[in-house]
Amino acid sequence: MNTQILTTTDTDIARAAALLKGGGLVAFPTETVYGIGANALDGDAVQKIFAAKGRPSDNPLIVHIADAAQLAPLVREIPENAQKLMDAFWPGPLTIVMKKSSLIPEFVSAGLDTVGIRIPKSETALRLLRACAMPVAAPSANTSGKPSPTNAKRVSDDLSGRIDAIIDGGSCDVGVESTVIDCSTAVPHLLRPGGVTYEQLTEVLGTVVQSFGGHSEGQTPKSPGMKYKHYAPSAQVVVVTDDFEGYVLKNAPKYQKAGVITRSLGAFPVNCEVRLFGSSPKEYAANLFEHLRSLDDAGAEIIFAEDIDCKGLNLATRNRLHRAAGLNSVKE
Repeated sequence: MNTQILTTTDTDIARAAALLKGGGLVAFPTETVYGIGANALDGDAVQKIFAAKGRPSDNPLIVHIADAAQLAPLVREIPENAQKLMDAFWPGPLTIVMKKSSLIPEFVSAGLDTVGIRIPKSETALRLLRACAMPVAAPSANTSGKPSPTNAKRVSDDLSGRIDAIIDGGSCDVGVESTVIDCSTAVPHLLRPGGVTYEQLTEVLGTVVQSFGGHSEGQTPKSPGMKYKHYAPSAQVVVVTDDFEGYVLKNAPKYQKAGVITRSLGAFPVNCEVRLFGSSPKEYAANLFEHLRSLDDAGAEIIFAEDIDCKGLNLATRNRLHRAAGLNSVKE
């Protein structure tokens, strides 16, 4: 398959929409990460996503729509809590899980009776969704389990030759996937932290249960990013929770080349490739996945990452970092 690289012109957006309408796969930027899209109402098209990514079939997909008016046919009901969140955060990086209607194919929901839906904030994504005038199922546009792509080059690195087109819309603003909250139950459950923070959710809803610590084998998760090791580069990732510089000084010389992701420069060994998180939680989130990928490119055998706190947006970034490390961390 020859993968077309498209721009954000009206002509190319129309081409991408035509590909989606024809059952094809198109990667496109959102404000969170790049997604690989297919017609969410076409089971055959959706199956192509799983093949292109090498994605397990029991990992549900998120459906993207352009307008709240498109929601009603896709769900059995819109719970009061869901409406409050829609009013507060749509369009934006928030996916709301609700009971699905019969229009949603089983492949989208991984056999569950629920589906996650969101309206992205990215203007490019919205233009594409309006042009194709249908809901689009779109997980992150990467090989399953690898760090999500925040620019078109990384999509091409993973999926060139496997999908029909990539819309190059530059770098993503948020840099981590959307927040996922389950409103299909009486008490809302936060299934995946993201660009809409836990604090923002509780301000609107009151009680929200955090339910993203892990998932039992044999269960189908209601949200992507819960069950499998996710966001991981080829190099082993080690999250260090205390005395980061001391741990790296002691352990990095054991390797020919090591990667370091840190909040501040230190006296690291000469074999270390160093990446700075940034100066704010927003930069931490925007930089994480690209840092993991660039350290792979640099040939790092292991990546030492400095742990961060769980406040605000950092909760999402830390979640991705620890899942990249297989939920393992060390304390010096």
